[in-house]
Amino acid sequence: MPHARPHPRPARRPGRAVTAAATALTLAAALGGCSLITARTGPHTLTVADYYTAEPGNTALTEILDECGARIGVDVVREVMPRSQLVPKLLRDGAAGTLPDLVLSDNPDLPKLASTGALLPLDDEVDTEGFYDSVLDTGRYDGELYGVAPGVNGLALFYDREVFAEAGLEPPTTWEELRRTAAALTEGHRYGLALSAIGTEEGTWQFEPFLWGAGAELTDLDSPEAVTALSFWGSLFDDGSVSASALNWSQSDVAEQFAGGHAAMMINGSWQLAALDAYEDLDYGVVPLPTLREGGEPATPMGGEAWAVPRGDKQDKAVQLLNCVLEPDNMYTWSRLRADVPSHPDVAERLLADQPDLAPFVESAPTARSRTVELGTAYPAVAQALSTAMHQVATGGASPAEALAAAQREAESGDE
Repeated sequence: MPHARPHPRPARRPGRAVTAAATALTLAAALGGCSLITARTGPHTLTVADYYTAEPGNTALTEILDECGARIGVDVVREVMPRSQLVPKLLRDGAAGTLPDLVLSDNPDLPKLASTGALLPLDDEVDTEGFYDSVLDTGRYDGELYGVAPGVNGLALFYDREVFAEAGLEPPTTWEELRRTAAALTEGHRYGLALSAIGTEEGTWQFEPFLWGAGAELTDLDSPEAVTALSFWGSLFDDGSVSASALNWSQSDVAEQFAGGHAAMMINGSWQLAALDAYEDLDYGVVPLPTLREGGEPATPMGGEAWAVPRGDKQDKAVQLLNCVLEPDNMYTWSRLRADVPSHPDVAERLLADQPDLAPFVESAPTARSRTVELGTAYPAVAQALSTAMHQVATGGASPAEALAAAQREAESGDE
């Protein structure tokens, strides 16, 4: 049975595609050490650095930037490069005083850039009235706003409607229901739940809703609340409801397991909706993540990219460009193509009319959490320490309390 839709909706973002020819040229130039940005700078040109090589985000971003550039009287030149290379290059450019005029980076990377002093504070520069507070938190460093996202993403629980109907079950709303349901639906080649527990930010990101949902904080990894969260998370592996292979799965791998009928439920993000819709025989639903207790509010990590403006002689024009990019119509276009939650609640409600299955993600947006608002540049070390603890518990190498005590020590040493 196909995935039912209450209303028709425009085509979603397809899976990660090869880049367009123009983007490939830009990328090749960047990797070759000859930046196209340096070849076309001038008083009426604004340069932009980002990592959007996939379609339709690549083309959509170019169109929005070109339209906004024409409105304020500038040409916009993009330099596109792989995400892994963007921040190191920006840090080098910052030290050399050759940063672009506008930057789009993953929000956890923003503190690294802001800590250099190279970014312009945006509290009094950008119109963010009415935006979700949770979205603005992702762009803050040391209490100042340095980045603003046009759209964000988060996590929710996907479930196979056919499997649930056959078992006479409803989607779980609490942790205990999640554990029981996952165990009940684990049978043969099918696991009850799929998630990413890989030893990178993807795995940590998927555990953070449990950590925060138990009342724990990233600043105190060995708290009793954190032990509660990791104990529950480990129990899913102990029960056999989650495959041990999840320790090596990316979020894309998780989606493939779910779509292939190898998992009755999965934890994943809104960006997977397009890929799942390509499976005509898959009838799935999406609900907010279960909470520790009935009636709780999901505390999902806020994902997405943030725009930042480096200080420079064209920063005023860059701010004008950014304000245009963040206008409601442009925010709507960007979020619709990427299956993001728009950063303004009014635009989010408008988008739901076209993409109703974004509802669980919109519902979770007000209580979503920034990974870096408290930790700043210390976040990567904490995330790595937490990832190590997760693997130790899943493989039986340490108890949750032991693993988290070691993680706290590791995080503190990494912050010194």
